[in-house]
Amino acid sequence: MHPKSILITGCSSGIGRDAALTLRARGFDVIATARRDQDVEALRAEGLFALRLDLDDSASIEAAVEQALAHTGGGLHALFNNGAYGLPGAVEDLGRDALRRQFETNLFGWVELTNRVIPLMRRQGGGRIVQCSSVLGLVPLPYRGAYCATKYALEGLSDALRLELHGSGVHVSLIEPGPIATRFRDNALRAFLHDIPQDQSFHRAQYQAVLARLNKPGPAVPFTLPPAAVTAKLLHALESRRPRPRYYVTFPTYLFGTLRRVLPTRQLDWVMRKVSGGGKT
Repeated sequence: MHPKSILITGCSSGIGRDAALTLRARGFDVIATARRDQDVEALRAEGLFALRLDLDDSASIEAAVEQALAHTGGGLHALFNNGAYGLPGAVEDLGRDALRRQFETNLFGWVELTNRVIPLMRRQGGGRIVQCSSVLGLVPLPYRGAYCATKYALEGLSDALRLELHGSGVHVSLIEPGPIATRFRDNALRAFLHDIPQDQSFHRAQYQAVLARLNKPGPAVPFTLPPAAVTAKLLHALESRRPRPRYYVTFPTYLFGTLRRVLPTRQLDWVMRKVSGGGKT
């Protein structure tokens, strides 16, 4: 096993791309993956070893793992699950197919990929599994129910996995960013326009605010940090002798993570409504 080999999902832009380039510069053997062929080619043009991996496709996951292991000689030190997207919209407007697509990409694909590398890591005596969660895996916001649901589920599965892998040498960590400057809003806008029936919705007036937020140039909210802030936490999870179970990133994550522990539910609900403009965005 290459002692610093890592497979990263969602490397076409943002957090995944920054992590791939930074880790390569730090001496890691990076296997960068992306869903679209043109993004894979762009990564290769930057000198990265890149593979196509579509988290919605079991055959693609299997092929990517096989190619990654062929590249590393059969070993893998770490996996960074990062590829995901957000689907804005009220819970009552979420169709079964739209919600299923959100879970296929944000959760089911991650679990399938993770489960393929766990036996390998167990046999080699150790490894690191790092999951890119979200502040919305800790607290909810209105009109983010689908994304919140995938991240809440990821938190629970990762906590259970960490307990199950105790003593194996395989460590599981969650990174919980708040607002990060990525293409997340662009992808969320496409999903919203495709999957949410705006004109027929009770929430159509509120959706005007959702669209304004998604189309807003520059940082959408205060305290937005660059992807490098996430990569810094990833490095600690990969290189520390005792990686933490959780890594907060950005001021909102620290704030809401604390409020979740100290406030009664109704008071926390009030805070989250105020943060979201009274529940309008």
